[in-house]
Amino acid sequence: MSYSWNETDVEALTAMSKRMRLDAMDMALASGNNGSHLGGSLSCIEILAVLYGKVLSYDVNAPLKPDRDRFIPSKNHCVLAHIPALAEAGFIDKSEILEFQKDGGRLTGYPMRKEIGLEYSGGSLGMAISVGIGIALKMKEQGFDNKVYILMGDGELNEGSIWEAFMSAAHFGLDNLVAIIDRNHLSYDGDTEEVMGIEPLTDKLASFNWHVSTCDGHDVSSLLKAFSDDKKGSPHIIIADTIKGKGVSFIENRREWHHHRLSQAEYVQAVNEINNE
Repeated sequence: MSYSWNETDVEALTAMSKRMRLDAMDMALASGNNGSHLGGSLSCIEILAVLYGKVLSYDVNAPLKPDRDRFIPSKNHCVLAHIPALAEAGFIDKSEILEFQKDGGRLTGYPMRKEIGLEYSGGSLGMAISVGIGIALKMKEQGFDNKVYILMGDGELNEGSIWEAFMSAAHFGLDNLVAIIDRNHLSYDGDTEEVMGIEPLTDKLASFNWHVSTCDGHDVSSLLKAFSDDKKGSPHIIIADTIKGKGVSFIENRREWHHHRLSQAEYVQAVNEINNE
C-alpha cells in the first residue's frame, strides 16, 4: 500500500515521538520498584509513532471492527512505547498511562485488551508472528484488504519458530503481512552478534522470499518510505536500524536497562535530555 506524506507529517510525527518518550519516562517512574522495559521501548518510539500516527487503519470508536489493521507486538517489552502511542491515537486518556502496573488497572506489564487496541499479550517471544500469520490468512479468506503489522526484536530471531513462520508467510503469499524488526543490536543477554549471530540478515530474509526494506528506525521520513515500499504477492519485512535506549544517554546501549527501575534523579535527567534534544 502506498502512503503519501509531506514535511508537515514528518514534523508532526517527530513531535509525537518526543511526547511519547516523555510519556515513557512518566510510566517508568510511576512503575516504581516494579521497574519497566525502558531500553527496548525507547528504541522503537518512532516506529510506533509512524504506525499509529500515519500507517495503521483503525477506529477508536469501533476498536473491534473486523476489517481493522492489526498491530501485534511480538516484542511486547515495547509497552512504554505502545501505551503512549495508544494514548496519542485516542484509545485511552493520557492520564491513564500513570496507572501503568497499578493494582486493578488496565495497563499491566503484558496487557491484552482489544477494546483499547491491545491485540496481543506477548511474553512468549517467537510466537506472535505465527499469530499474525493466522490473522492474515483469515483476513484474506474474508476478503479484507487490511494488514497485520508485527513488531519483532532482533534478539527474538534466535527462536526457531520465527524462521518456520517466515517460510510459511512466503509460501502463502501473505502480502497483507508486514513485520518490523527493531534492529537495536542488543538483547538482554548482550550483543546480538555475540550471543547468536543473525547477519547477513537482509540476505537471509530475501532468501526466504520476503520483500525486504531497510531504514533508519529513528528517522520518520525513512520509516514512512519503508512502510510504503511493499510488493504485491510477498510478505514485507522492514529492518529498522535503531539504538536501544535511544534519547537518554545513560540508557543508550546499556543492557542493564532492558528492564530497570528509574529513580527520581534519573527521571529528571532523562526528561531534560529529551526536552533539549
